[in-house]
Amino acid sequence: MGDADRMNSAGEKVQLADPVPVQLLKADGTLVEHPVFSRYVQDLSEQQLLGLYRHMALERRFDAEATSLQRQGQLALWVPALGQEAAQVGTIAALEPTDRVFPTYREHAMALYRGISAEQLMATFRAARHTGWDPHEFNFNGYAIVLASQVLHAAGWAMGIKQDAAAGHLDRDRPEDEIVLTCLGDGASSQGDVHESMVFASSYQLPMLYFIQNNHWAISVPLETQSRAPLAHRAAGYGFEGIRVDGNDVLASYAVAKHMAEQIRGGSGPKLVEAVTYRMGAHTTADDPTKYRTADEVQAWQAKDPVARYRSWLEAEGLLDQAYAEQVDQEAAQLAADLRTAVHSMEPIGLERVFDTVYAEPHRQVETEKAWLKDYEAGFAEDEGQSVG
Repeated sequence: MGDADRMNSAGEKVQLADPVPVQLLKADGTLVEHPVFSRYVQDLSEQQLLGLYRHMALERRFDAEATSLQRQGQLALWVPALGQEAAQVGTIAALEPTDRVFPTYREHAMALYRGISAEQLMATFRAARHTGWDPHEFNFNGYAIVLASQVLHAAGWAMGIKQDAAAGHLDRDRPEDEIVLTCLGDGASSQGDVHESMVFASSYQLPMLYFIQNNHWAISVPLETQSRAPLAHRAAGYGFEGIRVDGNDVLASYAVAKHMAEQIRGGSGPKLVEAVTYRMGAHTTADDPTKYRTADEVQAWQAKDPVARYRSWLEAEGLLDQAYAEQVDQEAAQLAADLRTAVHSMEPIGLERVFDTVYAEPHRQVETEKAWLKDYEAGFAEDEGQSVG
């Protein structure tokens, strides 16, 4: 057994992930062959290939508009996904609509892909509702703000899938080969919740795909501080396979996710994908990335822009013409307009309702906190008799 091999509890050999990410589309838009993953791209139709571009372009415009709205004071906070469009779109496109997704708070491209509207997606950030959509309608859970909490929820859901299938209690609209995608970032991978989830998933061979978007920064903490080895290597420690993919390559992201999903559906247990990408913007709009990273670093990653890379290849192949590009631009502009309308018309949730729906019966501590908040807000009330000017 080589140095890069490990044995799991079942006596099976588990190899450490290749540190070189899988890539099908180079930064200059040139397609390269891969002995395992190229076949998945060859199976895609022209319509599917153009659809990948469309979804990336829509998310980028949506993201830019949301950032502008936050800067205008219409949102308290926004979480940009600029630069991570290929990783998200490629991965979600490789799954079935019936597969359950447990997102973090940055999977906007995935949410839009599943059909969640601008208004539904923005409800949380506008503080109008705890979540804006029914998770069962889209097989897409609400955003998880508590770091890494979603990976535990995902393991629980996957355990339910396995037990229901074994007992023959699957609902008629649920397929037997349903899998769970749980999303997390490189920063969240350091949380204990992730360790617990992976132990559970491996022990019970759950149908889970862990999707780590390694965007190189856990707010202001760089990747080299977070981990001395590729994050995909962690899977081997739990007895299952991990793989690294170029997260700025939508074709590779699709192919790797498709390959992993096929194996999980075949009963192989959990898998892990580390998408190596980069957060081009701030962690959130409350963050100033110029305080901790250099302009040269950002510029180097701008040359690997996932949308420009993919568009370059589509144009070179004669798949993307001016008419389709303009059609996508118009759709993106309409999405941005819908977002503006939704945000301006959305009323924030009443804070009293938040307090009143914690417990079924009155609770002294909650009543105390609600009274404190009322007094605090009263301090900002404008004195009607005070002159202005």
